[in-house]
Amino acid sequence: MSTPARQQYLRIKQQYPDAILFFRLGDFYETFDEDAKIVSSELDIVLTSREVRGKKIPMAGVPYHAAEGYIAKLIANGHKVAICDQIGEPDGKNLVERKVTRVLTPGTVDHPSLIEAQRNNYLMALCFSRGRVGLAFADVSTGDFYATEITGEDRLDKLRDEITRIQPSEVLVSEGPDKVHTSEEHVWMKQSGHPAQITVLESWKWKTDVARDSVLSLTDAQSLEAFGLDSMPVALKSAGALVQYISDTNPAALSTLRPPSTYFLSNFMPLDDRTRRNLELIESTRGDKSLSLLAVLDHTSTAMGARMLRNWINQPLISKESIENRLNRVQEFVAHSEARERIREALKQVSDLERLANRLVQKTITPRELRSLALSLEKIPELVQILQQCNMQLQVSIHNFQHIVDLILSALVDDPPAVRGSGTIIREGYSQELDRLRSASTNAKQWIASLERKEREATGIKNLRIGYNKVFGYYIEVTNSFKHLVPDRYIRKQTLVGAERFITPELKEYESLILNSQTEAETIEEQLLDELITRIAGEAGKIFSTARQIAEIDCYVSLAEAAVRHQYVRPIVSEDDVIEIKGGRHPVVELRASEGFVPNDAFLDQETHQVLILTGPNMAGKSTYLRQVALITLMAQIGSFVPADSARIGIVDRIFTRVGAQDDIASGQSTFMVEMTETAYILAHCTPKSLVILDEIGRGTSTYDGMAIAQAVVEYLHNNTRTRARTLFATHYHELTSLEEFLPRVKNFRMEVLEEGNDVVFLRKVVPGGADKSYGIHVAKLAGIPKSVIRRAQELLKELEAQLKKEEEDDNPQLTFLNPDDGLLQELADLDVESMTPVEALTKLFEIRQRAATKLLDLSNP
Repeated sequence: MSTPARQQYLRIKQQYPDAILFFRLGDFYETFDEDAKIVSSELDIVLTSREVRGKKIPMAGVPYHAAEGYIAKLIANGHKVAICDQIGEPDGKNLVERKVTRVLTPGTVDHPSLIEAQRNNYLMALCFSRGRVGLAFADVSTGDFYATEITGEDRLDKLRDEITRIQPSEVLVSEGPDKVHTSEEHVWMKQSGHPAQITVLESWKWKTDVARDSVLSLTDAQSLEAFGLDSMPVALKSAGALVQYISDTNPAALSTLRPPSTYFLSNFMPLDDRTRRNLELIESTRGDKSLSLLAVLDHTSTAMGARMLRNWINQPLISKESIENRLNRVQEFVAHSEARERIREALKQVSDLERLANRLVQKTITPRELRSLALSLEKIPELVQILQQCNMQLQVSIHNFQHIVDLILSALVDDPPAVRGSGTIIREGYSQELDRLRSASTNAKQWIASLERKEREATGIKNLRIGYNKVFGYYIEVTNSFKHLVPDRYIRKQTLVGAERFITPELKEYESLILNSQTEAETIEEQLLDELITRIAGEAGKIFSTARQIAEIDCYVSLAEAAVRHQYVRPIVSEDDVIEIKGGRHPVVELRASEGFVPNDAFLDQETHQVLILTGPNMAGKSTYLRQVALITLMAQIGSFVPADSARIGIVDRIFTRVGAQDDIASGQSTFMVEMTETAYILAHCTPKSLVILDEIGRGTSTYDGMAIAQAVVEYLHNNTRTRARTLFATHYHELTSLEEFLPRVKNFRMEVLEEGNDVVFLRKVVPGGADKSYGIHVAKLAGIPKSVIRRAQELLKELEAQLKKEEEDDNPQLTFLNPDDGLLQELADLDVESMTPVEALTKLFEIRQRAATKLLDLSNP
């Protein structure tokens, strides 16, 4: 038979079998059984045990006041944590009532110590139904809630891109049929390889009626029409399931969760994971956040501004009007340098209003955070005044919160504690009753403090002292050497080695007065704090909307600061197909260039310069040039000034990149297969409004194979009206430069190289024309290859060049793809490439390659 507490624990644990149960016992959260073993292992805490009815129960605990750090580690390691708190007061007779107040999961945590300040922490719900994908995601720490629906044959590709953008911490999916089979969404998420934790919900939570009621519970509205969900039935299911899950795990967060805002993918530029990675938008390919576009542009002063800027970079605009609106606001702050500096300084004193308002509504805000909220709101009039003085056309409507500021600052002490119960919170003069109790306690303490002097004089005991501990309260301590002087009115309480402790009726009376006054004072202080939070929570909606406007201002100021620091210019944004950049620079590389960055021009259109073939040696700057054109285009479309002397950007619907070569070991794909898969994806999805960046297509296989594929890709992009994207194509295949002769919109450019004897200097300048050398040996020399290897390579190169020259003199037949006497050229010319899919085109190329290889073998063996 278990104890009542053990039975209570087991009953609650049964309701949360998949979570680690933190069971409140006094000043500790205790875990038991298997949970204790996990906690001991994960947190490096000593595993102890408690004997219950002759059986040892494993247990491990953490201090209540320091639980957040331990919980954060458990959640980071993929565990759920159920917090079971005491909701009743112990009376010494009956079992304290306890219940789970919240379940912490990766997507529902909202405590500052558990989430990053600079990025959103999203919970996502995913639903597949009738050829549609419903997507809903929310950040419970800010109340943001979004939903969309994805359709079309490429919906799963779009979904993958959107999940990459959102980066959810946790994804909700439905259980499979009859609770036995795995759902389609679950299988897809597992195959996608995304690191988010996957949580399976019961199928009934995804039903339309249940979902509708769940979403409507967030508002007073009677229909979904106001949220745009009436035309998105599958997105509604996802949104409803998400609300249900938050209700089950963190119900307090529902009070701050705003109704879902619907959006359409067509309003933004999609960016696939490869493009985000290749352009190093958020972090470098090596994981260094300081070497990213975000690091260059992020001069935000607030956490909410940093989160918004991150979202802007991840979701470029495609509406000219929206882009111009942002550029206009950035222009204002570029033009008003003094105002920009003043606003940056003011914003540095503004805390995370979004998350503070959230914690205010949930009533989990700490006294110190409450004062921080007041000091932040106090800076708002200064921000408004600066904007008005400069006559900036930002169209902001920020609320005045002076009444809240005055209320909080009049109620709280100047330095309130970080947590309740660890110090004085309410200021003197705010409550007469609280002041009376504090005065009574203070007077009693002063009496006790003077008692020590009085008793020494009255008894003649020179080393008599007054002490206090939690077990016996206040006491009088006398050493054994003076024990004979102890008066009869002293009552012996405790015997120590070398001393005795006593009490008196009068001492206990004052002790009772102190303790009762302190207890009453603490109770009243808690009540006053709760009343204060409740009064202010009614203004949370206005605080949220103001926080959003301040975050926008922070983003505009940040982009303006970057523009001024790095000498960026405002781009001309148009809806035509021209990308014209004068003196363009790579925003990240230029800041790291020790010898100065060499700017370059770029011109792309649909009439004469649709495909630019760029040749030149490694280390000459080809990849940097390709990326900088893409980054300048993207920066313009997030509303940023750009690193150039001038730039005219014809809005692109997508940016595609195929850069670098690496094996996908996890899926067993070789470098070449990864390269071909990514290329096929680009050819299948690009449009005449797209910008395509291709670097060294075909290098993952043999020379002839690679050259054939590279040329075919160029021809496909050039000739197919559906995929006639503006393209930058870097290659080592110098033979491709001959394409300029018969493909009218192909133009050759090269990285200029200066030869000085046996050495070369990379000028990093892009000039018209094709390169005729690769300078591979020179690059090897610069890389530090041993001199003996370099000399041998030079000897071998001379031998190969001599052999090639002899073959040309002997007029030996050589296979080229441009030889008019070759029957394969006619077959290539007859291909209907515009109607072929990318897979069909690659298959045909492999067939031609096989026949070409056979013919080459025949020619070499007459």
